[in-house]
Amino acid sequence: MVKKSKSRLPANWKDNLLVRPMNDGKMGSLLLFPYDITKNDRMFGKQISECQFKDKDGIDVIASLYIDDKGNLFELDIWKVDFSPLLDIPQKFK
Repeated sequence: MVKKSKSRLPANWKDNLLVRPMNDGKMGSLLLFPYDITKNDRMFGKQISECQFKDKDGIDVIASLYIDDKGNLFELDIWKVDFSPLLDIPQKFK
């Protein structure tokens, strides 16, 4: 999703990326903390990428990647349209 985005992130955006699961009913959303950012009080910036896919059970899933107001990765929001737990993320998207 980062590659699909038109936002410019540093080449080393994966280095030291901390990830924390969100309390979302096991749909798979993640809080993202790059470059030693550990504060929870960051401000939402904007959506930079989105994709859609079907879970193994045929239910539609929408994944959105967000950055904070300073341009750092912020959140990967995964929403399964029936709010059930995510079963699988495909290796490739159509």
